[in-house]
Amino acid sequence: MAETARGVGYAELATLKLLAVEGALDRERKVSCADLADSLDASNQTASRRLQRLEEAGLVERDIVSDGQLVSITGTGEQRLQREYADYRRIFEGASGVDLTGVVTSGMGEGRHYITLPGYMEQFIDKLGYEPFAGTLNVDLVGESVRRRARLGAVEPVTIEGWEDDERTYGPAYCYPASVVAGDGEYEPAHVVAPERTHHGEDQLEIIAPEKLREVLGLADGDEVTIHVEE
Repeated sequence: MAETARGVGYAELATLKLLAVEGALDRERKVSCADLADSLDASNQTASRRLQRLEEAGLVERDIVSDGQLVSITGTGEQRLQREYADYRRIFEGASGVDLTGVVTSGMGEGRHYITLPGYMEQFIDKLGYEPFAGTLNVDLVGESVRRRARLGAVEPVTIEGWEDDERTYGPAYCYPASVVAGDGEYEPAHVVAPERTHHGEDQLEIIAPEKLREVLGLADGDEVTIHVEE
């Protein structure tokens, strides 16, 4: 796995970007190494090697056919491109952070349990500067926000270290500074919390704050909110 990670560098990311420009982000794209090599100003062997490295890293999927290969960018590959996009926005536009829109939903109650564990709570108070309410606001992302979530990778989180007690080991979590906008109301400070191990998918967020956000912002299931994640 470490070798695969090292094999994907700037050259491979440039190839990934080119494949996206050619339409491989939304559908399979027929690619020949000769055409790809011309576009990259590289040899056929180099183009083939870059595709192989992207595939080994899980950034693209390939299906070899008689007259070339069908290539599509995976979800992991799109996440890498989204992080690159966020970096370029910060360079050229001075933009920082990302806005994510979704609807409020009921969680499974796990957030309340984990937040109140002393190994986490002590770090929240020390590193975030407040004691979180014992529960999370759960948001299902909608539309393009599902894709934009990957841009969180360009934002530096506050790391909550993993810890253990006599019964089990608890993994780390990452907290992204945020504000929550609902209607005419806006609340901060808040943090998107992303445990290293979670049952939630890429289209879901959990937000913590010093107060119960449902009450402060008058939220119910199905209400739309925008989470602005800051640098």
